[in-house]
Amino acid sequence: MEQFNNHFSNFIGLTTLDREQINQQWIDKGVIIIDSATTYIAPKVVLETSVVIYPSSYLLGSTYVGQGSAIGPNSYIDNSQVGQNCTIRFSVIEQAVIENNVEVGPFAHLRKGSHLADGVHMGNFGEIKNSYLGPGTKMGHFSYLGDAQIGSNVNIGAGTITCNYDGVHKHQTIIDDNTFIGSDTMLVAPLKIGRNAKTGAGSVVTQDVPDNALVYGVPARSKQNKSIE
Repeated sequence: MEQFNNHFSNFIGLTTLDREQINQQWIDKGVIIIDSATTYIAPKVVLETSVVIYPSSYLLGSTYVGQGSAIGPNSYIDNSQVGQNCTIRFSVIEQAVIENNVEVGPFAHLRKGSHLADGVHMGNFGEIKNSYLGPGTKMGHFSYLGDAQIGSNVNIGAGTITCNYDGVHKHQTIIDDNTFIGSDTMLVAPLKIGRNAKTGAGSVVTQDVPDNALVYGVPARSKQNKSIE
């Protein structure tokens, strides 16, 4: 119950009439609210014109949503920044930054410290924590990125996981520009993947990968079947 009250503290003391008035104020300013009865907007939220909010969506804290973005249905955004022309569907966004022209969801989770740059695509059932994804990067589905710095135009294949916790400490994964991470790749941090590198499907990468290299296997080895050193 305490956790529930913390999440919805923005609405404690607000009557149904208060919430309706907040929604109507945004409608009068050019925000499109599909179903006001199921839309919850906290008093400190800022919305630009032509934002569309679909049913059963919650915008909490000091959240900002830029012009032309579509939120919901069934989305929860708490103390986050959302840029222009973004789409967020059936997803949870907490203390994150989303730049322009970003697609999130359905069923994605951005945790504290997540930052998606322009044009990022984050697909269904993905989770990001304390990580930056560079412009144009695509993270398909069923993936987890924690404590990672990802460059631009990187492909994160389905099932990719950054193994960032060793039981005592968290470690960082760095992936440079134009890299292709194959499906079901395990990235055992601390780790750096170079520019234009590739990992094969199902690889367990335990050592740094140089630029332009292809690695695959368990543990991952280079194309010449040599361990990466």
